[in-house]
Amino acid sequence: MIVRFGYVAMSVQLKNASPSQTMTVKQFEQIKDKEAAIRKLERIAYSNLENCFRLLKHNLAHDITFFRLSSKLVPLVNHPYTEGWKYEDAIASILKEIGEFIKKHQMRVGFHPDHFVVLNNLNEDLLKRSLQTLVYHYKLLTRMNIDPVHRCVLHVGGAKNGIVSGLEDFLENFEKIPSVIQQMLILENDDTVFHIEDVLYLGEKLQIPVVLDIHHHDIHQPETFNFLNVWNRVVETWKHSPLPVKIHVSSPKEEANDKRHHDYIDVDRLMAFLQEIKGTVSQLDVMIEAKMKDEALIRLMKQLEEQKDIFVLDGASIQFKEN
Repeated sequence: MIVRFGYVAMSVQLKNASPSQTMTVKQFEQIKDKEAAIRKLERIAYSNLENCFRLLKHNLAHDITFFRLSSKLVPLVNHPYTEGWKYEDAIASILKEIGEFIKKHQMRVGFHPDHFVVLNNLNEDLLKRSLQTLVYHYKLLTRMNIDPVHRCVLHVGGAKNGIVSGLEDFLENFEKIPSVIQQMLILENDDTVFHIEDVLYLGEKLQIPVVLDIHHHDIHQPETFNFLNVWNRVVETWKHSPLPVKIHVSSPKEEANDKRHHDYIDVDRLMAFLQEIKGTVSQLDVMIEAKMKDEALIRLMKQLEEQKDIFVLDGASIQFKEN
């Protein structure tokens, strides 16, 4: 089993390379000429993408070919002030260049829109805004000439009227969104409301791949379950995906049930998981969600070098030795 590691959105090693520079609504309002304000937004977006490109080159130098792109590449996108703005045309050239680089080096990239993107809320306004955000991610991927299938991780949402109602509302709204957006989605278990079996209910019913978040699962899980059975069901949801099975890994900041992410990854907890699922997949992509970003990945790889039953393949991937 080959395990490839990636990290989220920005580097702590690479200086002055934020892909999430922004402009506030107040700053936008202060520019009297709205065309000039839009041009400024385009310059910020272009700068974000230049930094994103720098991050990808930095990653390649460390053998990191798995990366979550920032969802904040284009500021004030879908805000009422920017309605009708063809941002994708203004940044088309650099998106194309980034996409060519990603494809050339066989990188896996994706997005994880923030918690405001909710598909199980029956409020039509909220659903519309969530769909607009997903369309924005779709446009970025297609302008990079990257197949958008299974590139966007979402949580199920809220459960104001209970878990069952929350799941059924997701099913109802899922049918309302365009098929290209449906195909872009992956679902993740959360640490408060929808545990892994809830998410598998949707994943299996709608043929959406499921990402197991180990930290979330440790904090919030079914009362009784067989882990290997649950894991095999997770793997099965990826059967028709063009991409390898993906999981999320983070460690609690302090006590075991702390929902906050630690700066680094607990190598013992990770290895216990990998040993348990060893041999169930040929490749596993592990997204590290740690405060120290690439630094956490590099430190983890040094710790993995000391493990007895693995080979380190390169700066960001390992392989288990055969028994």
